[in-house]
Amino acid sequence: MNLNHILTEKRNPQTLNIDELSSLEIVKKINEEDHQVPHAINKVLPVIALLVDEIVSAFKQGGRLIYIGAGTSGRLGVLDASECVPTFGTPAEQVIGIIAGGDKALRHALEGAEDNKEKAIEDLKAINLSNKDILVGIAASGRTPYTLSALGYANSLGAVTGCVVNSPQSAMEQEAKYAIVAESGPEVVTGSTRMKAGTAQKLVLNMLTTASMIQIGKVYSNLMVDVQPTNDKLVQRAKNIIAELTGVSPEEAAESLQTYKTPKAAILALLTSTEGDDVHRLLDKHDGHLKKAIGEAMEQQIKD
Repeated sequence: MNLNHILTEKRNPQTLNIDELSSLEIVKKINEEDHQVPHAINKVLPVIALLVDEIVSAFKQGGRLIYIGAGTSGRLGVLDASECVPTFGTPAEQVIGIIAGGDKALRHALEGAEDNKEKAIEDLKAINLSNKDILVGIAASGRTPYTLSALGYANSLGAVTGCVVNSPQSAMEQEAKYAIVAESGPEVVTGSTRMKAGTAQKLVLNMLTTASMIQIGKVYSNLMVDVQPTNDKLVQRAKNIIAELTGVSPEEAAESLQTYKTPKAAILALLTSTEGDDVHRLLDKHDGHLKKAIGEAMEQQIKD
């Protein structure tokens, strides 16, 4: 296998003597290299935005966002998917991360898993991938057989496909409808794509899910109004959000949260004096967009 043409496998001329540096000099060198990552992403923002629009459209039609990858790339997909549930209150099945080798590969390197093309298709069949879903393949090299096979299968179903890669002119770039090619350059330690490439991938995944969640009404102003109050910290955050947006006391915020279960519903009730099931009906009418629900309630109050 010839890796010489893959950008992330090339030797970095800026770090040839890194093994001779002090600890401070090493971390400064790493930091200098990391500065290239946001610049690489800046160049691909338009295609990231296009993929966000596709994800939003899929969500509105009951579709899912599915990440798939191997090694570091797979782990980052699982991580980003996992964080959507507590942060935005999404169902666990709305954003899914699949890693070659399964959950065991999250903690252990499973050699050979990334080369198994057939297992990629099995993994997608296991979650009933359909043409309503969005599949995003992640791989620094853009050539990982497992991930490439997954993209091909998704395309055969008519699903929208995207990829996040760090090397240009790759097979995945050719296979995916939306190719996000963040050229983060050669790594500080040759081929260690958990570094700049992994950082770039995580930043892109952050954008895909965060922008999509904002677009479907999971954020009001810049506050996560659908946060799931599942532990003490998140309960306090939910109360703080309610108090911040409505001006009520901490005690009133806590009481409203207990009544309506989510910050979004509690805020709507407090700001508009809407009560009971009408709160949830109004939110459902506006697909969960709090600002639109508040607007309708206010207009109705003016008319009354």
